Amino acid sequence: MTRIIVCGLERTGYKIFCLLRQQGASVVGIHHQLIPKEETIIVGDLQAATTLQAAGIETAQTLVLANSDDALNLAILIQARVLNPRIRIINRLFNANLGDRLDHTLPDHVSMSVSGLAAPVFYFAALGNRAIGQLKLFNQTWPIQEEYIHEHHPWRGRLLSNLWDDRTRMLIYYLPVRGEIDLVCAVSSRQQLQVGDRLLVGTQPNIRTMRKSAISKLLKVLTNLRQFRQHGQSLMIVTLVLLVTIFTATLTYICFDLNTSIIDALYFSVGMITGAGGKEEVVEKAPDSIKVFTAFMMLIGAGIIGICYALLNDFVLGTRFKQFWDAARVPQRNHYIVCGLGGIGVQVVQQFHASGHEVVIIERDSNNRFLNTARGLGIPVIQGDVSLPETLQAANLKSAGALLIVTSNDAVNLEIALNAKTLTPSIPAIVRYEHPDFAHMAQQVFEFEAVLSPAELAAPAFAAAALGGRILGNGITADSLWVALATLITPSHPFCGQRVKETAMQSDFVPLYIETNCQTIHGWDLLDTYLSAGDVLYLTMPANRLDQLWRAVPSQIMVS
Repeated sequence: MTRIIVCGLERTGYKIFCLLRQQGASVVGIHHQLIPKEETIIVGDLQAATTLQAAGIETAQTLVLANSDDALNLAILIQARVLNPRIRIINRLFNANLGDRLDHTLPDHVSMSVSGLAAPVFYFAALGNRAIGQLKLFNQTWPIQEEYIHEHHPWRGRLLSNLWDDRTRMLIYYLPVRGEIDLVCAVSSRQQLQVGDRLLVGTQPNIRTMRKSAISKLLKVLTNLRQFRQHGQSLMIVTLVLLVTIFTATLTYICFDLNTSIIDALYFSVGMITGAGGKEEVVEKAPDSIKVFTAFMMLIGAGIIGICYALLNDFVLGTRFKQFWDAARVPQRNHYIVCGLGGIGVQVVQQFHASGHEVVIIERDSNNRFLNTARGLGIPVIQGDVSLPETLQAANLKSAGALLIVTSNDAVNLEIALNAKTLTPSIPAIVRYEHPDFAHMAQQVFEFEAVLSPAELAAPAFAAAALGGRILGNGITADSLWVALATLITPSHPFCGQRVKETAMQSDFVPLYIETNCQTIHGWDLLDTYLSAGDVLYLTMPANRLDQLWRAVPSQIMVS
């Protein structure tokens, strides 16, 4: 049996450890302190050779590095590869670029990100999908949902064979209420869905191709110029004082000498106040009182011009103009508000943008590392304290499609969600909460649309990857972990030369499609296809069976 070591049993690591043990894997944990009622835990310095050796690093097949510290995971990785150069490593990394480099440099190294795995589920929840997992197919991330067949379900009494041939829907797994039958057998025998049956289904996401033109974006800015009052109020006041000063001086010179034209008086006033000079003859023969008045206006003008230039420079070259531009581009309706631009927030925003949805970001930190990424995508960012009602109202909360609250502080997230529900009770609120157990309880107590824990969402993917291969998708239902993967059919592959239908029933997997000869095979043709060398079979299967396939053909598990 494959021996797996999970290093770092914080919230995510411990969840991975429990999932692997639940699937029957031989797993050992390493942690810096004791965990009550856990016997298969090695306590010690995580990066020390003695600690890794006590866990059996020399004979282990897989090491899962589940710490939240990238530097610590790298140190453990180096030590582990010195002790066991052939060990397969599943590495949790926040730095995606570093993870990609390590994957290309080191053999048998798989980098994974908690935020990258959790973000799609937040996105699906905001769109109204109750996703229990995700599946990456055809360069898209498909939400996986569990359909429970109840008395009034539209699929009650429907033949599974009628659902099989829909290419916008992938049947993932079937759990009948009575008896035991796999999905392929149920489809082939024209099984009807009954009350109590459960069916896992992947649905192809809809991509909105409509993008707003530059003209429409400019019109939106012009119609939202009221936002200028918030971000440029000081500049407006100083500019108004400057105009009043020029008008007062111009009127004074006209009243002193009625023969002076309005244009000459205005020209001299502007030149005098700005220091540019011109038309000095307007006051050359004036009485002393007008000359004193002129000197006084010069001093006032110098001060006003200095302040005006400083404010204008701060507005245009500083952050004020960016804040005004972002605020002016906030959509009026049917948009999505993301509070918190951290690891999960930026990936959720990118998914909304890629799908053609309008999104607004609220972020408090003006030095946030992802601000330039968001602005590079043309996404408006409102900088301010999101716990204040005024900030939520500036994002047009009342007309938004949903509110996603994904800061790293659980208390702040709850405060924001409660404030939002007070302002707009009908707004769907998707809330991030780190502790999995409290996430479920918070959803029951506060009745938010979804309270999601990144650790709970990401742990199944880590566990599936630890059991073998590169995973395209995963999910959990009825305490059973299933995974989706692609396997290359080679001449020595146990599936080579066999018909997909019989192989699927014997091995208890569900075929999704086959890539062969630059084409894909789906539906009924898929079941009747004989697998040949060079084909790539995409399938789903229970994770507790994946270990056998991986051990038999480790080089044949592929990346999508």
